[in-house]
Amino acid sequence: MKNNYPPNFKYEDFGPLFTAKLFNASHWTDIFQASGAKYIVLTSKHHEGFTLWGSKYSWNWNAVDEGPKRDLVKELEVAIRNRTDLRFGLYHSLFEWFHPLFLEDKSRSFQQQQFPVSKTLPELYELVNKYQPEILWSDGDGHAPDNYWNSTGFLAWLYNKSPVRDTVVTNDRWGYGTICKHGGYYTCSDRYNPGHLLPHKWENCMTIDKFSWGYRRDAGINDYLTIEELVKQLVETVSCGGNLLMNIGPTHDGTISVIFEERLRQMGTWLKVNGEAIYETHPWRSQSDDVTPNVWYTSKRKQKLVYAIFLEWPTSGRLFLSQPIATLGVTKIKLLGHGQPLNWTSLKPNGLLVELPHLTLHQMPCKWGWALELTNVI
Repeated sequence: MKNNYPPNFKYEDFGPLFTAKLFNASHWTDIFQASGAKYIVLTSKHHEGFTLWGSKYSWNWNAVDEGPKRDLVKELEVAIRNRTDLRFGLYHSLFEWFHPLFLEDKSRSFQQQQFPVSKTLPELYELVNKYQPEILWSDGDGHAPDNYWNSTGFLAWLYNKSPVRDTVVTNDRWGYGTICKHGGYYTCSDRYNPGHLLPHKWENCMTIDKFSWGYRRDAGINDYLTIEELVKQLVETVSCGGNLLMNIGPTHDGTISVIFEERLRQMGTWLKVNGEAIYETHPWRSQSDDVTPNVWYTSKRKQKLVYAIFLEWPTSGRLFLSQPIATLGVTKIKLLGHGQPLNWTSLKPNGLLVELPHLTLHQMPCKWGWALELTNVI
């Protein structure tokens, strides 16, 4: 701060610097659509308390009164719903770093509820009634228990009486101790990727920038996950029953930097070929292959399909899969994006050896990872 800002610069002085003058909700939406995403979650308010809509409970500290002088939540909501079939979600922080009422409640060990009654809860009702998000991503319990936040009361309204009661999905961050225990789906921790099957639906919320959720001017190329690393995250997550929520940090003037845009569009390119092995799939009996590394499985039970997603193309041109049990004359195998049936050999005591097609680099259906569709295996 001393090196970059004037003396006595306060946090609220950042308000006018956040202009969003280049923010174009339609452009953002086109990038999200191109990424292959099925839902987006906008940070409507983070721990500093600045709301991206003109909340009447955040007087003079919101995007309509300060900085952009625009309702950014509304602009993005309208663009998402008019231009795409993506689900529109909103992140909201329960607590605020600097709010005097929260700090006073905290000093009294949360035995009084001035802050949630006058700020958090009215704001949440306002947010849901005004924008009708289909995902409500709560965060920031401030080490206060759920009864301080009256989370069960709010959630009862959300699921029974709110305008999104039939479609809304929520996470697990509704008070100290609720994470990974109570929620529509679990997030457990930031960048959560357990590598094994969980009994409850979960989400891996992670960042493309390895070190930050926001935009960093000083980030170097090696600070960003490569598309190969992102595909690996996606495949591991989905095979274990999770969803992937990839975070990008826009700039203060409302743009998505080209490195983030490139990663999102690359993911969309990969999903155009391999989305069949990702969307609407279920975890299989085995999540990964225990002999061949970097092979992960998903399934579609009703269609009797299993997908083997492999992240390294074997130099031998043959891929050994130890988990599937195939039947001669019944089992069929094809490479997504290629389509022709592939030859395979059943091995004893189990597993099979798949003959991959001989393809030049330009004939490859995609880069960064491939998927086999296996019909009628057990």
